[in-house]
Amino acid sequence: MSAIVVDRYDLVIFDLDGVVYLGDQPVDAAVEALAKLRDRGVARAFATNNASRRAAEVAGLLTSLGVPTEADQVTTSAQASAAVLAERLAPGSRVLVVGAPALVAEIAEVGLTPVANADDRPVAVVQGYGPKVGWEQLAEASVAIRGGAGWVATNVDKTLPSPRGPLPGNGSLVSVLTTALGRHPDVVVGKPEPTLFEQIAKAHGSRRPLVVGDRIDTDIEAANRAGMHSLLVLTGVSQRADLDDAPERQRPTYVADDLDGLFATPDEVRFSPS
Repeated sequence: MSAIVVDRYDLVIFDLDGVVYLGDQPVDAAVEALAKLRDRGVARAFATNNASRRAAEVAGLLTSLGVPTEADQVTTSAQASAAVLAERLAPGSRVLVVGAPALVAEIAEVGLTPVANADDRPVAVVQGYGPKVGWEQLAEASVAIRGGAGWVATNVDKTLPSPRGPLPGNGSLVSVLTTALGRHPDVVVGKPEPTLFEQIAKAHGSRRPLVVGDRIDTDIEAANRAGMHSLLVLTGVSQRADLDDAPERQRPTYVADDLDGLFATPDEVRFSPS
């Protein structure tokens, strides 16, 4: 009997939006595939660029969808961004937060002081996706950055998958400030940076991790930069046509229609440039 893809790895790291769920609804075949992995005793972890939910909230959503998950199995770009700022700033430093309440909570949890107004003289701005982010928050961030505050973006995904199709993501909102300020963020924490995947693999003691994602420009590129194999699933943003002109850094190890590709033989789903 031929070995299947997942048998080659000791940990599977899943992106979430477009891979496991769209909005608050499970992606086709995702719940069943994750249950099969659990039954096989395969270690699982979840990494998301979406900074609008805390790890416990993400774990709760996954559990409600039929994928039992603990908070320590989830790593978000909000967590990672807060950790980066905590390493760089003195305890109690003011940080202007552009994003959802989850990002505010992560900043507070690492001992920094979240603020919402440039008049509070923040030493840094952290920008993440939030469904209610608007002109007022972006304007305060612009004033703070022009005044000398550092600028950290949780991620620069241009779009966010949804049941209605791709919607503007944090990268689109970062572009608003980039246009207004004539510069880019000082630091981008989430994918395509390899940080999230490297942290997760280290925490699990994994030597052969596999990354599963739906975007070649974030998930797959981050996996390649981290030296990890990857599976692109076609349930989210990137499609087969996007691979035709993809640079080497954005080419996956495997490609499959959905998470059932984990249980195919490697030859069945191995990516071969046309």
